[in-house]
Amino acid sequence: MQDRVGAVVPTLFLNPNRRPIWRQFRETDACGFKHPTHRPTPLQRTNVLRIKALFATLFLLVVMVTQTTGQPLSDSLTAYLNRLSTKARVSLAVESLADSTPSFYHHADERVPSASLIKLPILIEAMERIKAGQLDPDEIHILTDSEKTGGDGVLKTYSHRSRIAYRDLIRLMMIHSDNTATNILINELSQNAINQRIRSLGLSATQLNRVMMDTVAARQGRENYVTAREMNHLLKRMYHHQLATPALCDQMLDILRQNEDRQTIPRLLPKTVAVAHKTGILSYVRGDVGIIYASQPFVLSVLVQGVPTAEAERIISEIALMCYNQYKG
Repeated sequence: MQDRVGAVVPTLFLNPNRRPIWRQFRETDACGFKHPTHRPTPLQRTNVLRIKALFATLFLLVVMVTQTTGQPLSDSLTAYLNRLSTKARVSLAVESLADSTPSFYHHADERVPSASLIKLPILIEAMERIKAGQLDPDEIHILTDSEKTGGDGVLKTYSHRSRIAYRDLIRLMMIHSDNTATNILINELSQNAINQRIRSLGLSATQLNRVMMDTVAARQGRENYVTAREMNHLLKRMYHHQLATPALCDQMLDILRQNEDRQTIPRLLPKTVAVAHKTGILSYVRGDVGIIYASQPFVLSVLVQGVPTAEAERIISEIALMCYNQYKG
């Protein structure tokens, strides 16, 4: 008998009336005496579930690679998206940075709550100010307790009146997704100026509407928004040195390569593949946008809504792997 990918399936496992050999061994001792009162411990049951989940994941990855080999990327991604739960809402944009390989878009222009992805245009505005001489990266900011906010980051643990350079605030915002550092930079640069920069770069849907962790504004419907296509646009300009200065673009890419969140785009990729990316997470959205330095570099933005965080992370990582397999050469 054959399954959907053509592998021969032993009939032993397809006969519902045959008692599995593994079960016979589990219920007897070394001499063959039965143990009718044997019951697995909670730890044993947990380990069995973990092993089953591991094999299920490995099987899925094998199927993904088998089914996508030789297929156009658009076909394999479309098939994958069609297999997802109807609850999963995926916004996706993938484009080659090396040649004119066809791009793929899926709900790429849908405005999605940004979570920390909005920090990417804040980074760009900071670098443009540095280029213009309006922001000194070595200037020291004096941190006050009133500036500290919750969520991601380490600055909230610093003592009152700690001294920190603006270049370190920028790095903390991107590498650790530090919300306190982000809010300090928003106040320094101004929300209006950041949105003006966003518009000047040709982005019509991306919008900074509030600072980080402003739950009151969020309840009032004032969200920050991005789209997958517009995040790709920013990353492409950064890669091609079309923002600020070439040296500052390289600095931004270097910072993005140090992102410590590895649960999404980089998760299933070979450890040797560099990824310059920014992640975002809220209870209702998980996103990752980045440049993957495969043999043929490409840019990928994925935002997932409607499913638990762990499932969203799995979806993003599997999409990234499918794209990588197409661009690795």
